[in-house]
Amino acid sequence: MLRMRNLKRAICVVATFVVGGFSAFGVHAGSQIEEKLVPSVQSTLATAIADRGAPRLVGDSRVTQAWLAEMSTRLAKRMPDPEARTEFLVTVHYEAHRAGLDPQLVLALITHESAFRKYAVSSASARGYMQVMPFWVRLIGSSEHNLFHLRTNLRYGCVILRHYLDIEKGDVVRALARYNGSLGRFEYPNVVLGFLERQWKWSSPAYPDASAASVSASTEPTTTKQ
Repeated sequence: MLRMRNLKRAICVVATFVVGGFSAFGVHAGSQIEEKLVPSVQSTLATAIADRGAPRLVGDSRVTQAWLAEMSTRLAKRMPDPEARTEFLVTVHYEAHRAGLDPQLVLALITHESAFRKYAVSSASARGYMQVMPFWVRLIGSSEHNLFHLRTNLRYGCVILRHYLDIEKGDVVRALARYNGSLGRFEYPNVVLGFLERQWKWSSPAYPDASAASVSASTEPTTTKQ
């Protein structure tokens, strides 16, 4: 799981950008930069994409069910169908944990990238919930992968974000900027982290003998000072 040690510093100018015109209801994908991958990295990412284990909630069932109920309530206005909403949240939870990400961060990213619109397409041709650029299919996937498919889109998005976090040694701000194709700028990371703080922050209830809050956002990611 991500360590979220310095989150408050990472969102110190969020209000400025949110009030200044970033809408939660548009598509805000940048142009992710296609970079040459060394063969070992390309192979690792391709393997991560190819694994097709069935999505499920990961961790203590009391914690995960509490998470699902709370996130379902928060998402209900944007995704009214309860069956589709449950499938979406379970897939987010599974793919985030599988990639070693905080599900809350993934939800915050989706909020800004696509506003939970499955078929969103940006001006840069990024697609789906997590606004994945099509070149990733060529680099690490296969031709039959449909980036508008729920599971495929979230799989790619989480694997790519994990890849950028590894490159940036856990620095969430820089990894988010890479995801948006805006490395060196803070606007995009601050808006995403603002959504995390204001809309998706969650701490698990305390249960006797429950394992350490596998879906909690109480731990904080390593971030860049601004």
